[in-house]
Amino acid sequence: LLPSKSRVANPGTPAPASPSRGAAVGSGAGALAVGGAPGYSSPSRGRCATGTLPAGWAPANPSVSLFLSASGHQAVLRLSQLDRVVLEIVETEQAYVRDLRSIVEDYLGCIIDSGHLPLKPEQVSTLFCNIEDIYEFNSELLEELESSSSAHAIAECFVQRSEEFDIYTLYCMNYPNSVSVLRECMENPVLAGFFRERQAMLCHSLPLETYLLKPVQRILKYHLLLQVGETPDGARPPAVEEATITMTAVAWYINDMKRKQEHAARLQELQGLLVGWMGPELEAFGELVLEGQFRVQRVRRERAFFLFSKMLLVAKRRGPAFVYKSHIFCCNLALLESLKDPLSFKISDLTIPKQQHVVQARNQEEKRLWIHYLKRLIVENHPASIPQKVSRGRMQLRGLRCLLAPVPNGDIGSGCFPQPASPLKTPAPSPRTEDTWGFPRGRRQSGTKGSGGESGAQQLLQWGWGLPQPWAKPAR
Repeated sequence: LLPSKSRVANPGTPAPASPSRGAAVGSGAGALAVGGAPGYSSPSRGRCATGTLPAGWAPANPSVSLFLSASGHQAVLRLSQLDRVVLEIVETEQAYVRDLRSIVEDYLGCIIDSGHLPLKPEQVSTLFCNIEDIYEFNSELLEELESSSSAHAIAECFVQRSEEFDIYTLYCMNYPNSVSVLRECMENPVLAGFFRERQAMLCHSLPLETYLLKPVQRILKYHLLLQVGETPDGARPPAVEEATITMTAVAWYINDMKRKQEHAARLQELQGLLVGWMGPELEAFGELVLEGQFRVQRVRRERAFFLFSKMLLVAKRRGPAFVYKSHIFCCNLALLESLKDPLSFKISDLTIPKQQHVVQARNQEEKRLWIHYLKRLIVENHPASIPQKVSRGRMQLRGLRCLLAPVPNGDIGSGCFPQPASPLKTPAPSPRTEDTWGFPRGRRQSGTKGSGGESGAQQLLQWGWGLPQPWAKPAR
């Protein structure tokens, strides 16, 4: 029988005053000892495992072997891979909660109690963010993990609390600001001395900045800890599989929110650097997907390309600023991937044939990256209606196959989607400069005649795109 909350220990070793990772608590017949036991592997190092077993823990492997020494102290427990993974989850959660308690009590609490430190309340709030909420949440989670009696119960703890892990989103998004404030504090001699004194008093080998990173690391590691091999019967435990999927989704969501935050910050910065753009705020064109500078055929200087979810913006670098040159809506994008130069590809506007950009990438990797996202956005923004019964994944796959199919003129982006029952209207063109200022066109462009005898201008007025758009004037 396994005693409740027993700790493994080397036989004959007295129990230390305070428990720590790898230490023993208790002695005699009540202590479970697996030190030096054959056949038992540590969850992480392949040696003897140490840590706290959950109360009432029932190993997944029914074959449990106990070996008693002459004194009756030593026992050897053979655990399955699943048991070792569960043991590691509980053990590492204990160490993590101890670190959180140290941040809250030994750093934040000491700062609040001290009234002479030159720290403003907003600096303290930014530095520690919602670390107290995280400490309270993980303390409760640890209690549930320690009281669980099976791998299924351990996994259910993560599934049932999946929505509560959302508190990590705020902390992770604030972490760069926290590091910035901490580094400002270290430039102050009084604050730098205070943090060094606390580190020395707590006998921490690592500074506070490292401890503040632990919640970010922990939330992105749960799904890795839950990934286990197959059970002896060859099946993966359904509860563990569900917990792994749940925590993978949590990690993905936090990473995605962090990426969007960084892109939004870059978007605001770009809005302030863009000269000559008279259009709406750039955020109206969706997320900033890619950006880069390329050599363009028949252009002396490099051009900066900014690919949004709904538009491709082309600009010229002028010092720290960008001067607007042109743009193409993604619904009108056409892409020619294969040119004589293996590093080049051509981007053009379906509604303005003269607006073409032959772009040269620096290497094949950069070209593949841009080609991938350009193709994806062409499919996502294509005006053709797709049957609802087709799933999103199949729609994208079929769209790409059709998009990449060779056509007579070698271009892609048009004429390769199934036509709906009613004829499609002409896609809205990217605004022309001469349309913007009311100058007459020199000649009619191809493709402006719609079905039913309507002219391209009449259709655009019907769609609401034929109105003057003064924001399309390029910078001189």
